[in-house]
Amino acid sequence: MHSRVTEPVGGTGSRGAGVAMMVGSGLSNQVGAAIGALAFPVIGPVGVVAVRQWIAAVALLAVGRPRLPTFTWRQWRLVLVLAAVFATMNLSLYSAIDRIGLGLAVTLEFLGPLVVALAASRRAVELGCAVVAASGVVVLIRPQPSTDYLGIGLALLAAVCWSCYILLNRTIGRTLPGAQGSAAAAGVSGLLYVPVGITVLVAHPPTPAALGCAAAAGVLSSAVPFLADLLALRRVPARFFGLFMSVNPVLAAGVGVVVLGQALHWSQWASIAAIVAANAVAVRSR
Repeated sequence: MHSRVTEPVGGTGSRGAGVAMMVGSGLSNQVGAAIGALAFPVIGPVGVVAVRQWIAAVALLAVGRPRLPTFTWRQWRLVLVLAAVFATMNLSLYSAIDRIGLGLAVTLEFLGPLVVALAASRRAVELGCAVVAASGVVVLIRPQPSTDYLGIGLALLAAVCWSCYILLNRTIGRTLPGAQGSAAAAGVSGLLYVPVGITVLVAHPPTPAALGCAAAAGVLSSAVPFLADLLALRRVPARFFGLFMSVNPVLAAGVGVVVLGQALHWSQWASIAAIVAANAVAVRSR
């Protein structure tokens, strides 16, 4: 989650620090997801997401400090919808990671921001990006005996949720200052997962290692990226930040290979590269 900020300040050194923060944020996010996946055999994706949501709620509420009693009913409606989108996005993504691997799941999820970037475009270069990205997706999900259609569907659901998340955050950002809306939504999402998480953890008693992995996912994939991105956006232009975000599928694929041993075929790497390139060009052109 990112709060709205003004234009970055500082010189070359400040921008270099911003780039370092973006690299750290991306790696932290993907390593956290990979570590969380190590707990899947014990508590499953739902258990991991529940713990992650609780930690994200605590961290974001501490940073955003939303003034909940001052919210109007219209603001609360937006917060509740964003909380539902946030909860669904993480659950669908982690469930997809469990079925099709980290690299492919994150790549398909990144179609969400791409669709938002291209939705209102009529420029040839951006329409070309859409064609390139669509070609990459066709290669990734081409029918094979081993194709996991449910996993692909879950990743695409995460992409839809991410699109909604971006649009809702824009709207909330106009009605609530700073990160108050995002923090409140994280808090509500964490509450939604209390009965779900307790049920899962009682049915599947976690080991200390599994709880540690799930907690690490919450810290590395929520708290650390939020703070790093907040600081990075003060040092680099928003468009450059969006451009760099496009490399996350590559980071996810690399982390999946190193941490989880999820090797990819060369055609899958080529598809990921095509989708990343389409994202980068679309962001750059806008």
